[in-house]
Amino acid sequence: MALVAYRNLMRAVRIAFQGDTPILAAAQQQIRHEFRQKSSLNSSDASTHDAIRHAQEVANFLKANVVQGKRLEGGDDMYQLRIHEYTERGDNDSIKMAGSSTLGGGCCGGSGR
Repeated sequence: MALVAYRNLMRAVRIAFQGDTPILAAAQQQIRHEFRQKSSLNSSDASTHDAIRHAQEVANFLKANVVQGKRLEGGDDMYQLRIHEYTERGDNDSIKMAGSSTLGGGCCGGSGR
């Protein structure tokens, strides 16, 4: 289980930080450090299962929610985002539902007129 979590986490940082060598190296080093620190935990201990679950959650979060942005030359506030196949894309249903409140709907609770 720990080896699977380790590999998933390393794969997730490669996906999330592709092309950003310094950040990728730092993330990989941090993963190695954390796993070495916890290598003496007993496999039947609850804290070991918590640590493995945490590693899996971090891997899922990195793959789905971290997006790299690179500032475009010539554009003051323009960025190119690297969105990959694992990036979570919402449909904004929760935002649409929030707009239909009892205050009359529209943006920020306005009348929508």
